[in-house]
Formats: sequence, structure tokens, C-alpha cells
Amino acid sequence: MKIEMQHLTKQFGAFTALKELSLEVQSGELLALLGPSGCGKTTLLRILAGLEFADRGTIRFDGEDATSKDVRARKVGFVFQHYALFRHMTVFENVAFGLRVRPRALRPPREVLQNKVRELLRLVKLEEMAMRYPSQLSGGQRQRIALARALAVEPRVLLLDEPFGALDAKVRQELRRWLRRLHDEIHITSVFVTHDQEEALEVADRIVVMNAGRIEQIGASEEVYHHPATPFVYNFLGNVNLFRGRIEDDRIHIGDMEMALPDGAQRDAESATVYVRPHMLDLAHRPSSQSHFRARVKHINAAGPIVKVELLAEPGDLVHVEISQERFRALQLQRELEVFVIPKDKPTSTSS
Repeated sequence: MKIEMQHLTKQFGAFTALKELSLEVQSGELLALLGPSGCGKTTLLRILAGLEFADRGTIRFDGEDATSKDVRARKVGFVFQHYALFRHMTVFENVAFGLRVRPRALRPPREVLQNKVRELLRLVKLEEMAMRYPSQLSGGQRQRIALARALAVEPRVLLLDEPFGALDAKVRQELRRWLRRLHDEIHITSVFVTHDQEEALEVADRIVVMNAGRIEQIGASEEVYHHPATPFVYNFLGNVNLFRGRIEDDRIHIGDMEMALPDGAQRDAESATVYVRPHMLDLAHRPSSQSHFRARVKHINAAGPIVKVELLAEPGDLVHVEISQERFRALQLQRELEVFVIPKDKPTSTSS
């Protein structure tokens, strides 16, 4: 089902949570709303669900106006961060709850209900847990049951509010991969809220980066990460180094280092702030080009396939560089060693 939102505005007293926000969710898409706390992403999700109503703007589900419809009329499934399972009910009864409370005329026969619940438990790989209670499940298992319960009522849209936020890192990683596989199987239009950048980049078909009630950028993972539309997106997604310098002859000069201007940069400005990802910088014992600056190694994190190096540049700024294990061993880096920082390529973003 396709969702269209146009010019949504929502205020809570003097605080404006959403500002003239317009967005389309394609049918069968898994869309992530990503942004810092207070950016409006959960408010937008609750308005989509019918748990909140916009002050202005419209929402359409497959072309039908749903702006004033409540959550039941919209037929959405909602998965909360903290499971919201009924402790006194078994797993089976938790999943069956939404079907049992339907009006009698819409309630499925007992055998149909039981078969549907068993099918959903198989879908989330927890059919053997049917007679257990929530207290007997792990956090990851509870969240999968919450998802099965949301799917039981056959929603047209699935909405998830930081569904893995209460779980530890390893379980969260496993569940987001499972969610991606599940979505590829059922193809239900889904929107999920997260502040976890890695989660959004790994799971979503498209990402909506939000800031202060507005959309900064919409795109696939590769697009928003490698081609950020604004300095906010560049700074929010992943680690980034900020360098301030002057512009001369289509080059950015930062101390003794110079780099080519990125595409789309303002070439008539006298100064600029350059955003450079840590993996776009290299280290060397001797300068190999005109583009370099001196720095002293302050900290090394060599755990994992990528070595993260924190350096103190001569002007007193901290610089973060990521290199391979092979490069790290070749350089024989250690704390307080003086090295040269060299850009691998031209920066991809500036702001004047």
C-alpha cells in the first residue's frame, strides 16, 4: 500500500514537532525514519498510526484520505520498543489477542484463528514457544512475538517505533537482519523509527534523515552516506572530520594541506568547512605530496578489521583516521608517534 503525506505540521504548545513535512512511502517498501532525539520521527510515526493527529496536512493510503481516521480504521500494525506483551497471557494468546477482540461478525472461527496464529509463530521462528509466557522469553523472542501480534490483524501498514532499542547490541544485530529477511518474504509496507545509523543503513530500502521537524534527505543507504545532501546529513551519518580552510584557484587550503574542491561547492567563497570521512585519510611517515599535515598519534583502537587512529594535529584539532590492519602493521604506529595525514581523494562536501 502506498502512503502519501503532504504538508504535515504538528505542534505541542510552543514546540513545533513537524514543519510542513511531505513524504511518500512506496507500496511494499521498508522505510527508515532516522534522526536525533526530538527531530520528529516518532511523532510522524504516531500520526501515521492514528495515535496522534496533525494540526495541518493530509495523509492518503492508496489514494484514500485517512487524515482523520483513527488507528482501527487505518488498519495498521504497531510494534513498540518495549514489547507491550500481556504478561498473564501465553505467547499463543498474545498473538491471538487482536483477532479475539474483533467484533463478533469479523472474528474468525476458532480453527481458522488457531491455524493463523500457528502460521505466524512459524513465520517468526517461535512455534515451539506457543505455551510459554513472556517472562520465559528472551528480549529478542519477545520482540518477535510483538511483531507476530501486529501481523495477526493483517495490517495494511506495519509501523515500528525503535523496535530493537531495548536489546543488547548482538541481539539487535541479529534481529535487524531477521527483520530484513522477513520483510523480503511478506512485502508489507513498513516504516520504522530508529536513531541507530547502522541499523537504518543495513535494513531499510530508503532512509529519511530528519532534523528539527523537517526532512534533510531521502535516499538509499549508499546515496545518503556517500552523497549527503546537506552538512547535517554528512555530520550525522558516521564519523566525520571537519576542517576549516580558505579557497584559492579551485583548491581548498587547510594549513599546509590542499585538496580539490568537491563537485557542487561554492567556488566564489573565500573560506569553507570541509567534511572528510576517516577512511578517506591515510597516514605516512613522510609526506608524499603537497597535500598533508603533521599530527601526533594519541590513541589507537586496533580491534576488528579496521584500525581507528585518533591524532592531534598541529593547530590543536583532533583528527580521526581509519586504516586497514595491513597498513597499520606496515606503519608500526604507536602512541605519541609523529606522522603525516594525507587525503586519499577530494572531499565530498563543503559548506561556506
